[in-house]
Amino acid sequence: MLEVIRNAFKNPDLRRKIFYTMMILLIFRIGAAIPAPFIDAEPLVALTGDGSNFFGYLNMLSGGAFQSATIFAMSITPYINASIIIQLLTVAIGPLERMAKEGGEGRKKLNKITRWTTVAIAILQAVGYYFLMRRYDAIPEAYLDNTFTTWFTAITIILVFTAGAALVMWLGEQINDKGIGNGISIILFAGIITRGPAAIQVLWAEFQKGGYHYFVVPLTLIVFAAIIVFIVIMTTAERRIPVAYAKRVVGRKMYGGQSSYIPIKVSMSGVMPIIFASAFLSLPSTIQMFWTPKTGSFWYHVFNALSPRGAAYAILYFLLIIAFNYFYIAIQYNPVEIANNIKSNNGAIPGIRPGKPTVTFISKVISKITLLGALFLGAIAIFPIIFTWLTDVNISLGGTSIIIIVGVALDTMRTLESQMTMRHHRGFLE
Repeated sequence: MLEVIRNAFKNPDLRRKIFYTMMILLIFRIGAAIPAPFIDAEPLVALTGDGSNFFGYLNMLSGGAFQSATIFAMSITPYINASIIIQLLTVAIGPLERMAKEGGEGRKKLNKITRWTTVAIAILQAVGYYFLMRRYDAIPEAYLDNTFTTWFTAITIILVFTAGAALVMWLGEQINDKGIGNGISIILFAGIITRGPAAIQVLWAEFQKGGYHYFVVPLTLIVFAAIIVFIVIMTTAERRIPVAYAKRVVGRKMYGGQSSYIPIKVSMSGVMPIIFASAFLSLPSTIQMFWTPKTGSFWYHVFNALSPRGAAYAILYFLLIIAFNYFYIAIQYNPVEIANNIKSNNGAIPGIRPGKPTVTFISKVISKITLLGALFLGAIAIFPIIFTWLTDVNISLGGTSIIIIVGVALDTMRTLESQMTMRHHRGFLE
């Protein structure tokens, strides 16, 4: 990795792209530190708690900007939600599906739809933030003393949050056009990585307690490193389906006769199943902030059972990740379409007849890989919970955070390598 970065800085064009990306990230972090007007952020600290509820999840994605009530408090969450919605609708709605298959022009239209959907979601989310802050007295009464000031304060806060979300989306697109890597992923990476110093402080505080903590803290660091290695191995792992292409004559030339493969990654869905499962299971703790059931009632026991540190939560979390992983893969990969593409290019899987047998074979392979990927995601997601049970050390080592950090780092390195390969041309005499 260090060798790739060092070689990238030797190339003037890549060096310019890297510095441009760093400048965008600096702007993002500056915006994440600028407080939004008319808001006192201190009451919002209680919202995030230990980071296990929905607001803690949003705070993690925004790099702490939500808890500080800055102009980038919503960060890229509206864009992520819009992207997921459009992605799902592309499978369900015919015109969007045809648009996705139109190539570059179709993708431009979908990107435009995604932008407007992001703005709409940002407005709705900003309105929700405003009422949430009023409920928790994060807006001083001086700005709500009459109708005019109340409306002016509300409109200003909503517009600032919406503009901040739109600006973050624009910054991500600028990285896509003029920088290195996927802009939204890199901004998400930058937000999460800023939580690192807080985790180090927690570890240092635990180490200073002495006793068995002298053993637990180094063990935590070793486990953290082992998880990163495991994620790297599983993220790069893939199942290759061999494909042989028949020879064909076009005019005086013969084409085909080659062998290739279809790579199917173990981690095909990325962190999406974890995000879906986390958002679903964070609802009980979020509801408790607005409604507290009576002690000993049915809902009281339900909420206690679904506590983020409970065994029921971990089991349900694991099962939901597996279910959402199958759901996400099912809408992303169509074995019939893959088989038709192979057949249309005069290809075939060795030992498998074209048509329905090919579809069945690809379906079985995807099903097995999906199960393996789901077990991998589930294990990474619930391991921090189990580790906290065993050691009583909670540094918010979320599986989502680790997978995002490692995945973005690997993708960025692959992008740098491909960019360097494109810019290196061997001479005729080499």
